[in-house]
Amino acid sequence: MRGFGPWLAVLAVVLLLSALRLRTLATVVSLAWLAWCVWTWVRPARRNHRP
Repeated sequence: MRGFGPWLAVLAVVLLLSALRLRTLATVVSLAWLAWCVWTWVRPARRNHRP
């Protein structure tokens, strides 16, 4: 359940911004979160080059 914390926080921020009629900012936050999630999923694994 702990892994859902950041997702729920972003969802709450987006809903709050939307309720405050800041839908453009809510869209930017949503797209930034989506981009970060995709980047962390597809980025190459960090490899340690130790002899």
